[in-house]
Amino acid sequence: METQKSQVLSANRRVVHRLLLAVAAMFAFGFALAPLYDVLCQITGLNGKTGGRVVVARPVAVDETRTVTVEFVASLNAAAPWEFAPKVTRMAVHPGQYYQTQFLARNLTGQALTGQAVPSVTPGPAARHFQKIECFCFNRQMFQPGETRAMPVTFMIDPELPPEVRTVTLSYTFFKLDDAGG
Repeated sequence: METQKSQVLSANRRVVHRLLLAVAAMFAFGFALAPLYDVLCQITGLNGKTGGRVVVARPVAVDETRTVTVEFVASLNAAAPWEFAPKVTRMAVHPGQYYQTQFLARNLTGQALTGQAVPSVTPGPAARHFQKIECFCFNRQMFQPGETRAMPVTFMIDPELPPEVRTVTLSYTFFKLDDAGG
């Protein structure tokens, strides 16, 4: 009887150790998943991540025979104390030509706030052909109480954008940064 009890106790300890190891492995995997996903998106252009590439201005022939519709979308993270919207929601552009538009933001609080916009381009393959020359998303934005600001984006669609892509969406999500991050 004692031997059987000892075997059951030993088996229970093995199960507990294996479960603890599985929990530790899952925690490590979850912790590493976000950075791995970001690297994958930057390499492949998935999820519209442009990888923060700096684009060097170079002469590009404007393709006036082709028009691509660029849609602009603005969203806020949960409970963000801003109004945030594109000045225009669509623009017809010729690949190779530079364009500028603006997004409008307003601090709805009575205190100074800092925020940052995170861009995304869809469809995914278009991300590597969407070149932002100037963008408010490159820097943190500090707003005084009640301040309203027009924030510019200067961009170009590379003429090498696949011909089947006729619409590209540039989306920004605006996040409030905490005081330590501001």
